[in-house]
Order: sequence, then structure tokens, then C-alpha cells
Amino acid sequence: MSDAIKLEHVYKVFPSPLKTGQFTAALNDINLRIEQGSFTIIGGANGSGKSVLMSVIAGLMEPSDGTVTVASKPGLVFQDAAIQILGDTPREDVAIGPRNLRRNKNEIPEIVTNALSSVSLLQKADYPAEFLSGGEKRRLAVASILAMDKDIILFDEPYANLDYPGIKDVNNLLLKLTNEGKTIILLTHELEKCLSLANHFIILQSGKIVFDGSPKEALEKPLEQWSIRNPLVAYNSIEDMIW
Repeated sequence: MSDAIKLEHVYKVFPSPLKTGQFTAALNDINLRIEQGSFTIIGGANGSGKSVLMSVIAGLMEPSDGTVTVASKPGLVFQDAAIQILGDTPREDVAIGPRNLRRNKNEIPEIVTNALSSVSLLQKADYPAEFLSGGEKRRLAVASILAMDKDIILFDEPYANLDYPGIKDVNNLLLKLTNEGKTIILLTHELEKCLSLANHFIILQSGKIVFDGSPKEALEKPLEQWSIRNPLVAYNSIEDMIW
């Protein structure tokens, strides 16, 4: 299977806020390959470099050194999906991308309908977007990406501020997109909510890749060494429910 994304010896450095003339490496010699149609989870503690890596893959940030090869420009669903909603209604919002891409105006209504239907939002096509739930706003962001024919979709902490039904909505959508052959990359520290959906797992620590393999292989490792709580920890009584 061909690569959707390939990074070779990628570095990203920033000026040190504490020492003039010195630099801090947010990404340090990153080498990774993500296959087309795969579902990759990128985990790691806060400050591990996840968001910087996402920005480099999405083309929002240039690496300081190294090579980034992406088969097609990715679509990005931000942690706060509300900030990327530009239209007053889902129908208006999803139409913005195809219009900017100068698609035939006669085709746009069908493109919008198909995208909203794909994420189960067609029934709210003309509903005020600001009143959508958190999960619905994430689905709307995905619809806008699908309307622009994106094959690679990045999700940044998609479970943030969601209740249980919202989490289920997001997971159902992720499963649907995977089954449709989309390449999914998900950044999260809430592994217990999604790890079984993925076939590829990467762990970052201090800007370096410390694990690159399958989720099953990762669960056999002492994840706590990388500041990740093993999601296999069980709760059998009220006394267990404390971290």
C-alpha cells in the first residue's frame, strides 16, 4: 500500500524563551510513514510535540529541517471545531469550500447535500450552526472537508468537552470514514475512547518518536514510562476510581 504521508529526518526548533540565542527542538529527527487508508493515533503527554507534528503534516507550519511528503493536502478538524465554522447554517458552511475551489455552481448543492448526508447532518442543514452540539460541530467540520474531496483528515483532540453521546457520534463517524478508505490521523491522550479503532499507533515524548507500531503491541509496553496511563487499567470497585 502506498504512503499517504512520509516524514524523513524532520526537525522543528523554536527560539528558547529562557535563553537568548538558544533553541528548543519541538520535533527531533522525526521519521514516520502513514499508509493510505490507515487509521493512526498519535499519543503523548502535553508538550510532547503532538500539535507541532500535526501542524507540520497539515502544512500550517514549515519544518526547520527534513522532508515532508503528503499525497494530498489534508483536512484538519480543530479541537474547538466551532472556530472553523464560517456559515450561519451547516448548508452555508459546507458550501464555502467548493465555492472557493471554483466548483461549478450548479454542482455545489448536490456536493453539500452529499457531504451533510455522509455525516448524518442533512436533517439540520438549515439549523443555526451556533446551536449545534459539540459532536455535531465536529461532524460539520468533517462535512466541510469531505465537500472539498479531502482523502486525509486530521483530528486534534476530538473528544474534548464531549459527553458520552457526543463521543459515540465521533467514533461512529471515524469508523465510517475509515470504511470509506479515508486516511485518519487522530491526536489524543484519551486512548481508552478510540484505540480499538486504529491500526497504527505512534507515541511522542519530548519531540521524539518513542513508539511506532500497532495498538496491540503498545499495550504490552509500560506506557507510564512515556507519561501515558495504560487504558487497560480496570475499575472493579469504587475504590479503583482514582488516578
